[in-house]
Amino acid sequence: MNLNRLKTLLDRSSSMRILVIGDLMLDEFVWGKVGRISPEAPVPVVEVTRESFYPGGAANVARNLREFVDYVAIIGLLGNDRSGQQLQELLAEQKIDFSNAVKDESFRTIVKTRIIARHQQVVRVDREQFTGPSAHQVQHVLAAVRNTIAQTDAIIFEDYGKGFLSADMVSEITDVARSAGKIVAADPNPEHLMDWHGATVVTPNRAEAFLAAGIPGRDPDAVPPHDVDLRRVGETLLKKWNTKYLLITLGEHGMMLFQQIEEPHYIPTKARQVFDVSGAGDTAVALFTLGLVCGATPIEAAEIANHGSAIVVSKLGTATVTRNELIASFREDSDHD
Repeated sequence: MNLNRLKTLLDRSSSMRILVIGDLMLDEFVWGKVGRISPEAPVPVVEVTRESFYPGGAANVARNLREFVDYVAIIGLLGNDRSGQQLQELLAEQKIDFSNAVKDESFRTIVKTRIIARHQQVVRVDREQFTGPSAHQVQHVLAAVRNTIAQTDAIIFEDYGKGFLSADMVSEITDVARSAGKIVAADPNPEHLMDWHGATVVTPNRAEAFLAAGIPGRDPDAVPPHDVDLRRVGETLLKKWNTKYLLITLGEHGMMLFQQIEEPHYIPTKARQVFDVSGAGDTAVALFTLGLVCGATPIEAAEIANHGSAIVVSKLGTATVTRNELIASFREDSDHD
């Protein structure tokens, strides 16, 4: 895709309205340096220099979208604890609409704490509560979707397997969205197998795809287009979920796009240096969906997602990609051709 085509697509993005539904969490990063090993145990002592916080989980998908669109909304569980209040403040600062999120006094906000020293993650600490919304809260979510679907261009389900998304909720929302002619995207979770029947696109990584297809995984082929098992998985999931597109992310090997009828299309990785893969899947589903709503072909949308993912893995922390960075990445790619 040439730069003029990319800019034309991105010029359309600001007016789009996208809703993200899924598990909300707070990402905490503790930055420091290691100067010695603890005398108490064979572990490094991290001297903390600073801390930073970001919207995580489904909220990170919304955060990625806000770099390009003026309006993004999220629906998920929000606690009223200190971390929940902090998450809401961050969402408000970034002008992400959470007015239809489910606020639950008894819910303990999910927090992922990553301790990083010398550009490497030393350890991650998860504080989480696996819980789903009540029947009353589900009805609140469905009503919110029905009330806003006419003004919504796409819905993204971001499943981190923490319990907010259920098969019934996903099915009902997908039916509402499809009836209204809207795009539905889903980023699945390997520990929470769901039926994504009827979605426009599902974006699993390789391991998630093999698990969902019920096909034993093996070491990936060095040349993904020649990976017979990967092709079999893609064809299986297209039929199983009856989805228009299946975008399987392959980490350092890029992405493979499967479509009904069409031959699979391989997109080689654009990553030149990998520092942190945190949130790469969030960026992929966000930018592929953004591409589709802006009128990109599925292959163009996959190229945009691939460039965006390559940019975020080159940054430390739960990162996003900007319009200028995306354009610069495509320009650099064209210069190498």
